[in-house]
Formats: sequence, structure tokens, C-alpha cells
Amino acid sequence: MKPFAASFAAVLTTAFVLSACAGGGRPSPAPVFVLADSGYLSPEALARLAEAAPSAPDAGSAADRQDRDQSDRFRALEQSDRWLLATAHAEVRPPLALQHFDCALGLRLGGDAETQTLDRMAAKAFHDVRTVSEQVAARARRARPVSNDPDRPACERLTPAMRDSAAYPSLGAAAGAAYAEVLAALEPDHASAVRRIGRQIGVSRMVCAMNSPSDVAAGAALGRAVALQIIAAPAFQAEAEAARRELEARRAAGLTNPGCAAERAALAATAAD
Repeated sequence: MKPFAASFAAVLTTAFVLSACAGGGRPSPAPVFVLADSGYLSPEALARLAEAAPSAPDAGSAADRQDRDQSDRFRALEQSDRWLLATAHAEVRPPLALQHFDCALGLRLGGDAETQTLDRMAAKAFHDVRTVSEQVAARARRARPVSNDPDRPACERLTPAMRDSAAYPSLGAAAGAAYAEVLAALEPDHASAVRRIGRQIGVSRMVCAMNSPSDVAAGAALGRAVALQIIAAPAFQAEAEAARRELEARRAAGLTNPGCAAERAALAATAAD
């Protein structure tokens, strides 16, 4: 591994370890993952969003072949610093997934008991995004790049079921886009920065060989569509002010993510935007 890549991996590992610990090495009282049994949107609204989503390219079509060609180009990033960032981006469950936006927001998030409202909002948004994504995926199970080419490495540990699961639309891209829109609504001054990271989470799914470009484009569009309806929901608006206060408190605490310099270097090195 290159010296910078080794350093980057160490920084990422440190960042995730710190997220699970409070001061003095004590375990945080916050759970590792916060998942919700229901979200902001009704089942009918979720079904309408799924129905409006376009279908995946047909296997063997010109669009499918173009997708495979474009996906193959990401092999050049295997084991690079961008690959290591993609490894971190593979975690899209809240609250740890919110750490991906630390550098864009200029603060420290993820697994902290002081952001319970924000974590709960992210969990409900993830529930809605995952529900819609699964409904779209059920229409046609498109293969992942790592399934099309079993010799191609993924930047995450895969079970056979994960390798053969439906690729379209990309849940990672959908979640990244949805989180970005939620955070942009809560902190408009950081909207451009958080949306950039939302896009990069989608790029990471292509770097990881888990999704093709069409999967990511469809996932990102779906995530934005879901998020816009979530943001307009009265239940979201009722919680938004409390979440803003939590973000303000985290910023006032002065804590930042130790991986920000490595993140900037990885993105700049590949001109991934």
C-alpha cells in the first residue's frame, strides 16, 4: 500500500473508533445504529415515488453495455486513496453515515447521544429511501459489477447474497442524496458542500464495483425525490429546529473529524466531482 494510502486507512480507522467512544474511553450511550420502523412518508406516497422511477436498462441493451464499459474504468482506482474513502462510504446506516458529512459541515457527528433528534430524523429518512429503493428493485433484479465479473474485487466484505443482490437503483446513492438534502435543509449555508458529499457517496458505489453509473444516477434521483417530500412533511418540520440546535451545539463544541485532510486529498487526487 502506498504511504499516503496507509496513512489514509489509519485516519479512517481512527475516525470510526472515535465515533464509538466518549471522552475517557467510555462507550457512548448512543447505539451504533439507529433504525426506524416507519418514516416520514405514508406507504401510498412511497409507492407513488417507486412507480414514478424509471426502470433499469435491459440486460444486453446499448445502455447496459455502456454502463459496463464505464464501470470498468473505475478499476483504475482499486486500492487507491479514493478506494479507501469508498470503503468508508459503504456504511450508509445512521447515525454513522452522518459522519460522511462531518468535513462539509465543519463539525463532528455520528453515534453521539447529543444528536438524538438528528439521528432519529436520519433513521426515518433512511427507512423511506430504503423502502422506495426496494420497491423499484423488485421490478427487475439488475446484476452488480461484482456479480458480472466475479474476479473483480469489492471494497467491502461481501456475502454471496450481497454480491447477487439487486443493483438498481443504488441504495447507497439514494441514501447519500437524501441525507445531503436533509442536511442542506437544516443548514442552508452548507448546502453546496453537503450535496457534494452526497454525490461522492454515489461515486463510491461505482468505485466499489457495487453499482454501475445508471444504478447510481437512478438512486441519486430517487433519494432527492424522497427527501424533497420528507422535508415538506409537517413531522419533519416539527423536528427541524431541535436538530438545528443540536448541530449548533456540535459546532460550538469545536470537535472536527480527523479524516478531513485525507478526504480532501482523496477527492482532489481523482477530480471526482
